[in-house]
Amino acid sequence: MLARHAGASRFAFNQCLALVKEALDEKRRGGSVVPWSGFDLINAFNSWKTSAAAGRRFVVDAAGSAEVVVTGLSWRAQVCQQVCEEAAVDLGRALTAWADSRGGKRPGRRVGFPTFKRKSRSRPSFRIRCKTSKAGRVSIRVGDPTAGPRSVCLPRIGVLRVREDTRRLRRMIRTDRAHIRYATVSCRAGRWTITVTVEAAGLHPARQHPPRPNSDSSGGWVGVDRGLAALVVAADTSGRQVLRVDDAPRPLRAALPRLRRLSRQVSRKQRGSRNRAEAVARLGRAHHRVANIRRHFLHKVANRLVKTHDRLALEDLHTAGLLRNRRLAAAISDAGWADLARIIDSAAEFVTRRRDRSGWRVAG
Repeated sequence: MLARHAGASRFAFNQCLALVKEALDEKRRGGSVVPWSGFDLINAFNSWKTSAAAGRRFVVDAAGSAEVVVTGLSWRAQVCQQVCEEAAVDLGRALTAWADSRGGKRPGRRVGFPTFKRKSRSRPSFRIRCKTSKAGRVSIRVGDPTAGPRSVCLPRIGVLRVREDTRRLRRMIRTDRAHIRYATVSCRAGRWTITVTVEAAGLHPARQHPPRPNSDSSGGWVGVDRGLAALVVAADTSGRQVLRVDDAPRPLRAALPRLRRLSRQVSRKQRGSRNRAEAVARLGRAHHRVANIRRHFLHKVANRLVKTHDRLALEDLHTAGLLRNRRLAAAISDAGWADLARIIDSAAEFVTRRRDRSGWRVAG
């Protein structure tokens, strides 16, 4: 069921992109307006999926006469309609990003024109919006009483059992301190993951640092330096070291022998065979485990910094440039410098912070 919805999302994205390209070709010949926004793409796809261009299903009787039973996509009732709509929204965002990047409105690396998704290369995923019925019942429910506390109920799909405890989220929803907006289901390394996007209230003031005005120069700054021998060295303005992390796990170095062995197994398998697909899946699971170990440790370090200090300044390193050094690239990637900076910035959003930009980046 999950793979079917992921395939429907990919199909809707590709079909919307095909409609955009057809409209662009017609516009060059003096045609009509091109559907560009997510709303326009949803309307274009909904019109196409019920037309004869999407296909027809016939029934042939004993006399040999054919009768049209279904016009349009015959499987459209088997998946949640929001999956296709959210795929159209994603394409609209991609088109907007390409147009802004081409016009110089979007900073950073240049964004290319959207391409078709391939089943063998794209990650299976789909997104569903949470709707509320007239009776006040939401379409996405966490910990439904009929399914148990560790469950998520999605429209058209039903109940999904989850491994994580949902007690904290259920408590926030029950006390009206959080509202579910989206649920994203994705598959990576053979494991399905559901991510619930929630609009929630801020942390309790007791769990936040007391706010400081921008004119406050009383200090309290802690500089965070990232390195290889020690992942993090933090010191205050007087030079006193307040935190040093020397026990970084280095998961890539520890897993290299196994990764080499699995890579050799992949290279020995015939291309296109089932044995090669299974070997590639084993290699992907090994890499996924390495990434999870690193990410878990970085989250612990970031939470420790954010919870104990209200003013953090991160060294603004050009990580992409440092990765060009082939002697340090593996060690820097294994340390996760860029991921650590992103996690600290994300964690600092939940507490009172002040932003600044200089040679050192202020978190929050």
